Amino acid sequence: MEAKIQIFIEMLFENIPYSEETFLAQEKIRKELNREYEKLLEKNAADFAFEQLLNQYRSLPSIAALAGYPKEEVQKWRTQSGVKKLVPLKKELSQQKRQIFFFSIFTSLALSYLFMSIWQRQLLMLSIPVTLVSLLLWYRYQRFEKKNCCKYFDMGAFLHLRALSDQYLKRSINSVFLFFAVTSVYFLSQLAFFWLGKSKSAEVMENVLASLYVMEFPLFFCVKNFLYLRLINRRIGLIDRDGYKKHLVGLCIFSILYWLLATTTAIVLQDKIHYIGNYFLFIAVLFSLCALLYNMTLRKKLTFQNITVNKKRIAAFTSLALAATLFLVLRKDTWYTQPYINAIPVVAHKSQEIAYNEETGVYTIIAKEEDFKVLHLTDIHLGGSLYSLRKDLKALHAVYKEISYTEPDLVVVTGDLTFPMGIMSMSLNNSAPVGQFAAFMRNIGIPWAFTYGNHDTESLATTSEEGLDSLYQSLSYKTSGTLLYPYVQPDISGRNNQLIEIRNRDGSLMQALFLIDSNTYTGEGLNVYDYIHDDQVDWYAEEVVRLNREEGRTIPSMVFFHIPLQEYRTAYELYEQGSNEVTYFFGENGEKMINKICCSDYLSKLFDTMVALGSTKAAFCGHDHYNNMSLEYKGIRLTYGMSIDYLAMPGIEQDTAQRGAELITLHADGTFDLVQIPLTSIDN
Repeated sequence: MEAKIQIFIEMLFENIPYSEETFLAQEKIRKELNREYEKLLEKNAADFAFEQLLNQYRSLPSIAALAGYPKEEVQKWRTQSGVKKLVPLKKELSQQKRQIFFFSIFTSLALSYLFMSIWQRQLLMLSIPVTLVSLLLWYRYQRFEKKNCCKYFDMGAFLHLRALSDQYLKRSINSVFLFFAVTSVYFLSQLAFFWLGKSKSAEVMENVLASLYVMEFPLFFCVKNFLYLRLINRRIGLIDRDGYKKHLVGLCIFSILYWLLATTTAIVLQDKIHYIGNYFLFIAVLFSLCALLYNMTLRKKLTFQNITVNKKRIAAFTSLALAATLFLVLRKDTWYTQPYINAIPVVAHKSQEIAYNEETGVYTIIAKEEDFKVLHLTDIHLGGSLYSLRKDLKALHAVYKEISYTEPDLVVVTGDLTFPMGIMSMSLNNSAPVGQFAAFMRNIGIPWAFTYGNHDTESLATTSEEGLDSLYQSLSYKTSGTLLYPYVQPDISGRNNQLIEIRNRDGSLMQALFLIDSNTYTGEGLNVYDYIHDDQVDWYAEEVVRLNREEGRTIPSMVFFHIPLQEYRTAYELYEQGSNEVTYFFGENGEKMINKICCSDYLSKLFDTMVALGSTKAAFCGHDHYNNMSLEYKGIRLTYGMSIDYLAMPGIEQDTAQRGAELITLHADGTFDLVQIPLTSIDN
C-alpha cells in the first residue's frame, strides 16, 4: 500500500518543480498519509480505507496541510521561476564534470608527487606546477558552479539527478574499497617483507616508490566520484548525509582493521605462507567479496535504487575484467618449477677450459681429451605457467635424463626453449622459463649454448628481443659459468649469431660450431616463416675463410639453426624417390600437422655457400617436432633433432617415439660420429 500512496503523491506533485525543499515535503507528506491510512485501517478493510484516504485528501493543498504546509507555501512551489529542464541540465553537468575530471587527474598526480618528493627532492619542483594547475582548475570550477547552480528542476531533470545521485553514491563508496585494497596490497605486502626480514628498508622504500604510480588511480577515482556526488547534492539533496557519513566512517574502520589483521596474520603464519605476494592477492579477493556483500545489502539504506541490472554493461565489464585478469595471469613471472630445479644434482662431466674474446664475442673451449661430446637438444617448449607446470617438469626431467645419460661436454639447444603462446600455454611470459632453464643448467654444471626459435620472442610475449638479449647476457658465462652467450655480436640480421671454437690441447681447431638465427616470421601472413638472410651467410663465409687462413687448411665446422633450410625438403623428397643423391643414416619424418618439412618459402643461400666452401659437413635444426631423420645431401649431413616438447603440439605428450636428443662426438682430426638417443632407450 505504501507504493500506491507514493504514486498518488507523485501524481499530485507532477507539475511542481522539484527542489530539495519539495522533495523533503513529499517525504513528510508520505509519512503523514501513511499514518492516516493506518488509522483508517483500524476500522475498515484495506481497499475501503485507501479509498477514504483519497476522498479525504484529493488535492495538493489538502495533503500539504496535513503535513503542516500552508496554502501560501504550496502556491510558492507552483509559481517558482528559473526551473531547469533536462537538456540544459545535462549540458551544464557535462561541463562541470569535465572540469572535475581534469581537476581529479592533477590532484592525484600532485598528491603522489608530493609524497614521493619526501624521498626524491627533485620531484618537488615537478609537484609545484602540477599543484598550481590543480588549484587553478578548482578555482574555475567553483566560479562556474556559483554562476550556474540551480535549485529547481522539472520532472525529467529531477529523475536524472536522482539517478546520478544513486550512481555516484555507489561509486564513491566503491572508491573507498578500491583505495584501501590497492594501498594495502602494494604497501602492506612490502612492509610484511620487511617485518619478516626478507627485504631491507631501502628495498622496501624503492619498491613502494616504484609502484606509487598505481596509487594515482584509486586517488583519482576517490576525488572524482566524491566531487561528482557533491555536484549533484548541491542541486538536490537526496542523500541522508548523517547516514552516509556513518557508512563511510564504518567502511574506513572496517578496512583498516581488516588489512591490519591480514598483515598480522601474515607475520604470525610466515612459515606456512609460501609466497607473501600471493597471500595478499588472496586477501584482496576476500576483501572484494566483503565489498560486494556490503553493496548488495547494507548500501540499500542509502540509495533510492540499490542494484540496477544492466545486462549489456555487466557483460561488457565482466568480459573486460576476465580479459584483463587473463592477460595479467598470462604475463605473470612464475617459478613453479623452482623446487625441482633446486633439487637437480650436478651431472658428472669433464671441467673444460673456456675462454671468451671480448672483441669478437667468440667462445673457445679447449678439449681435455681427444674426443669432445656435444648433445643436441631442440624444441623444449617450457610454458612457465601453473597450467603447463606438469608438462614443464616432464620436459626438464627428459632433458636431465638425456644429459645424465650422455655426460656431454657441451649442450646446444636449437631454438624454442620457451612457448609464450597465450591460451595454448596459459602464459605470455618468455623471461621466466629462460631464467628457470638457465638455473637448471647452472645446477647441472655443463656448458650450454643455443639458437633462437620462432616461438622464443613471440609478438605478445612479455619480453622483447632486446629485453631477452639483455636477460641472456645477465645469465651468461661471467655470471653462471655455464651459458655461452656472447656479450657482443656481429652487426647482422638475427637475434643471436655466434661462433664457438672447439680446440685440441695443442691449440689446433677441432671443430667450429656456428649458431645462426633462422629468424621468426616475415610478417606477410600467418606463420610465414623467415629464413637465414644473406648478411648472416656472408658473416659465416667470412669466419670460415678467416679460420681457414689462420689454420692453413679447410677447417671442419658444423652449423646449428632452428627452422630447416629448403634443402631439407629437397633431400627428403629425393630420399622418398629412392635417389642415390642422398644417403640415409637414421630416423624418420613423421610430421603431419602442416607440412612434412616446414621450412621457409624463401630460399637461403646458406646451403650452397656451405657446399662451395667445403668446411661444413653437418647441419642441425629443430622446429618440426615429429621429424628426426638424418640424410646426407651434397656432402653435408642434414639432421633433424629429436624434440623434447610435451606442450606445444596437441597430443604430443602421449607420443614417445619422437622424443630424445642427438649425441655428436667430435674427434681430434675433425671427423665426428652422430647417434640418436631416444628417450625411450634411456627409460628402457
